[in-house]
Amino acid sequence: MVAKVSIITIVYNNVKDIEYTIQSVIKQSFHDIEYIIIDGASNDGTLDVIERYREHIDILVSEKDDGIYDAMNKGLAHATGDYVLFLNSGDELFSTNTLKTIFEKNDDADIYYGETKLIDENRNIIGDRRHRAPKELNWQSFKYGMNVCHQAIYVKRQLTEPYDTQYQLSADIDWVIRMAKKASKIVNLNEYVARYLVGGMSQQRHKQSLIERYNVFKKHYGFIPTLFNHAIIACRLAIYRLKNGKTRD
Repeated sequence: MVAKVSIITIVYNNVKDIEYTIQSVIKQSFHDIEYIIIDGASNDGTLDVIERYREHIDILVSEKDDGIYDAMNKGLAHATGDYVLFLNSGDELFSTNTLKTIFEKNDDADIYYGETKLIDENRNIIGDRRHRAPKELNWQSFKYGMNVCHQAIYVKRQLTEPYDTQYQLSADIDWVIRMAKKASKIVNLNEYVARYLVGGMSQQRHKQSLIERYNVFKKHYGFIPTLFNHAIIACRLAIYRLKNGKTRD
């Protein structure tokens, strides 16, 4: 199967990392890509870097927005591909053959998902996410946390809906759960498909992120189940910290 893939990159004042993301897209051996960059009116030189690659970018929007999920909604509104992927500034596709592997060897699915490697600011791989992707995925799979990285989920564009911008840091979790509820066929790629730059906004504003996540889970899974599930999450996290001395998303 060959499909057109809309890759959407959200960026604001990230001159240090944007080039890595752009290069990981334009170096793909798979070429049926619609590349969309939504910039929040950067003023640190980010736009100068983007302009160097302008011929490889199908749509560039640079204007003020009302937060990351407002920017993502702008990207969705412009997308025309069969599938969409959000690859935000600093993150990368795992290899130059990632898209070719996914879309030239797999059956028509509503959602594809895979594993993610974490990288530091020097682009060094520092390990896997604490939450491993489940062997099989459905909307119930997220009740213990975001166990698939947003940058490792490809969703059929026909299924997509706007992000709920009432959430400033966790609308991606709500969005993925909603997409999984609508999906009839979800395929595990059983390989690494993304590199995720640690230290994002949700980690910088950790308390707010946790509150929002709890509200998302309560919305989808109910109050009592969410309390019970969070007790399990807390126990698992405590065990993980004892074993590893630190946490990873």
